[in-house]
Amino acid sequence: MPPITKALILACVGFFCASLLLPPWFEGLLALWPLATGNFQPWQPISYAFLHGSPGHLLFNMLGLWSFGSELERLWGGRRYLHFLIASVLAAAVVQQLWTALIGSPVPTVGASGGLFGLLLAFGMLFPNRQIMMLIPPMPIKAKHYVMIFGGLELLLGFSGGSGIAHFAHLGGMLGGFLMLRYWRGQPPFGRR
Repeated sequence: MPPITKALILACVGFFCASLLLPPWFEGLLALWPLATGNFQPWQPISYAFLHGSPGHLLFNMLGLWSFGSELERLWGGRRYLHFLIASVLAAAVVQQLWTALIGSPVPTVGASGGLFGLLLAFGMLFPNRQIMMLIPPMPIKAKHYVMIFGGLELLLGFSGGSGIAHFAHLGGMLGGFLMLRYWRGQPPFGRR
């Protein structure tokens, strides 16, 4: 496993274990709080990505980080890979803040999913015809179709609301990843030159 992916997985597992052992204020200090709550701190647009709400949340995010991140880290190298992840996590935080302000939610956000969805988008754009084995149902699918399905589901589920999942953070991570790829290619953020 490449070093940054490995370090990020270990850090997320470490933060999860610490959140189980330490008082609740620990997680409350690092989670991404909506601006209107008065609990927002400047480090939260990064720190929230290291926290996870349950063992299943942690497991699936780390599985995705290992599956997609390992290959992208090998392709890009550690520095570019880390820049990409940070861009995805920050974009996820911004979009989630906008969404929570729009709906008036006081609930904080945790999880590496925004960064993971950025990696998923990059994987689909760089390896569009690569076969990915879906977990449910267990069948192979091209990466580009996998990304389109997940993006569409996130949008649909985000507007349906009430799930307790930060669907717009996932979409924000995809947006951040898309913008970073365009920047690296010397393209304007949206549209053509």
